[in-house]
Amino acid sequence: FLIDVGKGSVALHSENFSPVVLGDFTTRLPKAGETILGQKFFIGFGGKGANQCVQSARLGAKTSLICKVSADLLLDCTFVGQTADAVTGTASIIVNSEGQNVIVIVPGANLLLNSEDLKRASDIICKSKVVVCQLEITPAVSLEALKMARASGVKTLFNPAPALADLDPEFYTHSDIFCCNETEAEILTGIPVGNLEDAEKVGRMLLERGCKLVIVTLGAEGCMMISVEEPIPKHVPAEKVRAVDTTGAGDSFVGALAFYLAYYPELPMEEMVRKSNYIASVSVQASGTQSSYPYRKDLPQDLF
Repeated sequence: FLIDVGKGSVALHSENFSPVVLGDFTTRLPKAGETILGQKFFIGFGGKGANQCVQSARLGAKTSLICKVSADLLLDCTFVGQTADAVTGTASIIVNSEGQNVIVIVPGANLLLNSEDLKRASDIICKSKVVVCQLEITPAVSLEALKMARASGVKTLFNPAPALADLDPEFYTHSDIFCCNETEAEILTGIPVGNLEDAEKVGRMLLERGCKLVIVTLGAEGCMMISVEEPIPKHVPAEKVRAVDTTGAGDSFVGALAFYLAYYPELPMEEMVRKSNYIASVSVQASGTQSSYPYRKDLPQDLF
């Protein structure tokens, strides 16, 4: 889990802090059963929660990390638990020359994060402004974190990744903001998302399931947002840039959105999404996940 506390304060990002293995730049992505040559390889830190935390922190949020890793990785973080019963979570990522990727994750120690870990962090969770959860830990633990936050009046932002077709219905009703990409949207609803009209259908279906605000991220096309209060969908386009590596762009968006929710709560939601789109578009112009995330000082100051 990723927490941001203190003045303004961002979030509890539920999930891991794990090394991410990147086989970066192949001319194309491999087919099933195929072996192809890659041009570059490196290892960097990642995990959805950790990525989102790093992006929030680089924009100026105060953050800390709540998670569980193997005893093979030493981190000086108050709420980073260690276990000898599993390996630290990892992700294998292949990126082609157009910046598109395929990813396989092994959650490892993340799946051992439990209710007791949440209880130990309950004070910091309940004093946050925003709680962000994903699904790279046991879903029941993510849901418990959302409920804990909600009970304390903390705004909740849920990113259903990796998506589950049989997602517990309570995730919808305990998420103030439900943010998914096209692939996740299709898994959740059965509706393939190929255009804005499809994204609108997904949004309306998720509102019917109890969501208050739905954001469907559409890669280079930006986002579609729809809410109970504003049932007319809004398309928020993204900056047109040349993508080098799209890995972690969605986490950059979520981390930035959490930052704005906590530190600029009076901004209209459409403006928060527009600014988050811009920050994510910066991240795709460099290789890697966290290594590509911009710092506040390097961004146009009218974003703040």
